[in-house]
Amino acid sequence: MAQDPIYAARRDTFFDLMPENSLAIFPSSPVRARNNDVDHEFRQDSDLFYLSGFPEPESVVLMSRQGGEQSFSMVVRPRDKMREIWDGKRYGVEGAKSEFGADEAFTVNDLAETLQKALEGKRAILYALGTNTEMDERVLGLLSRSRRMKRKGPGGPIRVHDPAEFVHEMRLRKDDAGLSRMQRAADITAAAHNAAMRATSPGMTERQVQAVIEGTFRILGSARNGYPCIVAGGDNATILHYNENDQPLGDGDLLLIDAGAEYDYYTADVTRTFPVSGKFTEAQREIYEIVLAAQLASIDRCRPGNTFDSVHDISVQVLTEGLVRVGLLEGEVNELIESGAYKRFYMHRTGHWIGMDVHDVGEYFDGEGESRILAPGMALTVEPGLYIGPDDEEADPKYRGIGIRIEDDIVVTDGEPLNLTSACPKSVEDIEGLMAEAAPEFPSIA
Repeated sequence: MAQDPIYAARRDTFFDLMPENSLAIFPSSPVRARNNDVDHEFRQDSDLFYLSGFPEPESVVLMSRQGGEQSFSMVVRPRDKMREIWDGKRYGVEGAKSEFGADEAFTVNDLAETLQKALEGKRAILYALGTNTEMDERVLGLLSRSRRMKRKGPGGPIRVHDPAEFVHEMRLRKDDAGLSRMQRAADITAAAHNAAMRATSPGMTERQVQAVIEGTFRILGSARNGYPCIVAGGDNATILHYNENDQPLGDGDLLLIDAGAEYDYYTADVTRTFPVSGKFTEAQREIYEIVLAAQLASIDRCRPGNTFDSVHDISVQVLTEGLVRVGLLEGEVNELIESGAYKRFYMHRTGHWIGMDVHDVGEYFDGEGESRILAPGMALTVEPGLYIGPDDEEADPKYRGIGIRIEDDIVVTDGEPLNLTSACPKSVEDIEGLMAEAAPEFPSIA
């Protein structure tokens, strides 16, 4: 993983984007205490990992461009035999150079001195203020010192730039390595959703279905979830970010599962909604077909030249038409859209960028405030839904408590949109057919 040449290629691209006489600083994610002497699971900062592949905490990537020269340095934890017995192997200074390609490497004990030396002769710092309190203080302290030293000679850095302008735009357009990892995460996720559909039956709890999902993730090679699972049965499916996952599933309920596996630092994000009993009721099917039609129309909009907002707009159009058709809204479709009347049942956007982070980086608007134009390599979710509150007294009783969302991960290409998560069925017929199958003991993917 660490020796994959993709990391060096990404650094070369980033070097070309850096201003002359600048230093980019990428600190690792902080280690956070969970309780007492137990920490939360560590996951490396996405930008640092994107450029280096380095997985350890207490590390910093430094990238310097000065006088036509460029260098890649790393600050890492020192080798420590006793700590490695307790916490696992460390790469150390030598490993940072031999395994990760650093031109120079230093221990975290020498961080202050290393940063000060690296900033000599630089006029700009590329650093994301506000994401790491400890590093913020170091960077601002060095900037303040530089300003004080101006009267004694050529000063150091005089400004701080957010490197997101460069690295996040790189991450927005997925390279082949990123797409390969995203496809693997999508395949694992689809297999887990399929396993959950086969396994679900009345009387199970949401937590038991979550165990099927997450167990499949681990069996198939996902080290962690991309985000906490939403497993919402019955009325709970009308709560957008439901996370208790502790209620029993009844015959006649729908079950909404929003879950994605992470694979080698790339995540999938998939939602499927299906009947606990294995068969949709007539009312459930009516609402489901509206959402599915909206999703298919939005996926078709994921083409170069269309705007990001247009993907949402077509879902709103199709959903509103469907709501009028079944009597949940009354009036002229365009007026209902203009007034926002549809938001009673559809209150979120239709998608977001996806990649290393489930809500991935990249601007949604251009410099003029206009919606971003889609281009090949961009990846986004498409996830329309309808949520009819159980206490909505204006809605026909047969629709109350129905919550449905359908979500796939789509890559914009030069031609047809690429659905990374197409292995997970979503038509009524395919879902009911899959649920009629026996659940395999150990799910697998090709």
